Amino acid sequence: MSAEFFERYSHKIKTVDELLGIVGEFPRKRKMILCHGVFDVVHPGHVRHLAYAKTKAGTLVVSITADIHISKGVYRPHIPERLRALNLAAFEMVDYVIVDEDATPLNNLSRLKPDYFAKGFEYTSSGLPRATQEEADVVEGYGGEMIFTPGDVVYSSSKFINLALPQIQLEKLLLLMRTHSISFSKLREVVSSSTNKTVHVVGDTIVDSYTRTNLIGGQTKTPTFSVLYQGHDDYIGGAGIVAQHLRAAGAKVVFSTVLGNDRFKDFVIDGLQSSGIDVRAVVDPTRPTTNKNAIIAGGYRLLKIDTLDNRSISENIMEKLIDQIGKTPSDAVVFSDFRHGVFNRLTVPSLVAAIPPNTFRVADSQVASRWGNITEFKGFDLITPNEREARFALADQDSTVGNLAGGLVHETQCGTLMMKLGERGVFCIREKPDEANGSNCFSIDSFTTNVLDAVGAGDALLAYATVAMLKTNCEVTACIIGSIAAACECEIDGNVPIKPDNVLAKIDAVEKLTGYNE
Repeated sequence: MSAEFFERYSHKIKTVDELLGIVGEFPRKRKMILCHGVFDVVHPGHVRHLAYAKTKAGTLVVSITADIHISKGVYRPHIPERLRALNLAAFEMVDYVIVDEDATPLNNLSRLKPDYFAKGFEYTSSGLPRATQEEADVVEGYGGEMIFTPGDVVYSSSKFINLALPQIQLEKLLLLMRTHSISFSKLREVVSSSTNKTVHVVGDTIVDSYTRTNLIGGQTKTPTFSVLYQGHDDYIGGAGIVAQHLRAAGAKVVFSTVLGNDRFKDFVIDGLQSSGIDVRAVVDPTRPTTNKNAIIAGGYRLLKIDTLDNRSISENIMEKLIDQIGKTPSDAVVFSDFRHGVFNRLTVPSLVAAIPPNTFRVADSQVASRWGNITEFKGFDLITPNEREARFALADQDSTVGNLAGGLVHETQCGTLMMKLGERGVFCIREKPDEANGSNCFSIDSFTTNVLDAVGAGDALLAYATVAMLKTNCEVTACIIGSIAAACECEIDGNVPIKPDNVLAKIDAVEKLTGYNE
């Protein structure tokens, strides 16, 4: 998809007010016909429907349903509204395209008053559905006419999509970048530029251990595996790896956490300090440093051994953390919640209240072996749960991703939500619509090409998105860079800090795929 494509067809996409100024009021000399639908994938049935409609009037207008109102399938639409509009505008027979911001076309029918309103044959094959009858009542009420497409060819978008998902990752990315005037050079500049921003990370440290073995047999009398020890690796995880990602991304990092008085305490402090992080650990001799040891054989996890104490931190330790939060000058505070003692219903309100005014506030609350709840962090500037955590927080198993995200923004009153969808990428929604195109949500497909280990991808996204927000105050730029950092993490074995060079190399690879560097 070239820049020429955008320039050639985007002029056909109009607002309702703009369109009224062009076609005039009803009744009009040059007849206008309106077609309305989702058009997630434009297929032969759509083409015949539009071609037939064009024969009935001089001006063909196509109205598409906005992303936020599409409820067919949890992850629909697969193609965002702006790209759907451009796809239709590219047809010579289509004169204008509008994006309907309402759930039904009734309001636009009343305003535009098309001479004809075209519906597909399937709407008459067994009588008019109630929704279609409501549309007919509006059209006939002002003197317009309903027209139904002949039914010799009827196709379903859903059936086409169910055969194979549309592969339009790059097209979606280029459209998003163009709409917000973001170039690949700009992305590289944001990643490469230095910053004097300080980020204070508060949360649960986890030491992730991997004991690698080979399976050599099993007992015949008991269900016991016999494995041969090959090696052991320890990694700083939890809020600790978030701090390392942030430091790698260029931020000055202060890290407040709770550790036990054991060998893992020294491992964590030494490792973080060697990365240039200001570690302000509170030592609790009554609990161990959280350790999760995975026993691996042939690439499969046979067993995980957790050493931890999930009880709430004491009041004395909470007061120390509150003091550190309140007295540490920072541009951003990141609460990295794994529910291993630091955060719970008793501590969260006091820890949140301690954040200094005018500080950018970020929260991530995990639902894994413990039940964190992202809705406890109210009024944050950025939250980054995954889909499972969002559904858990709202007790919602059924809503589409768009409705789920909207419900979570309403519940948390956050400024921006970046909801991680695993291999499907990220869905981002903002509290306030974007002034450029009126939309408050967008999605970015995954940039991962070869998954080696997806553990820690969300931490990389959070860190790089946070730093990008501090540098640019642009959610789209931050989400793209965060998603690229997450892809880099997926393509590396082990949860290790992602360096800017990794992100820059990935940006170069994506740009090469788009052909924009040719």
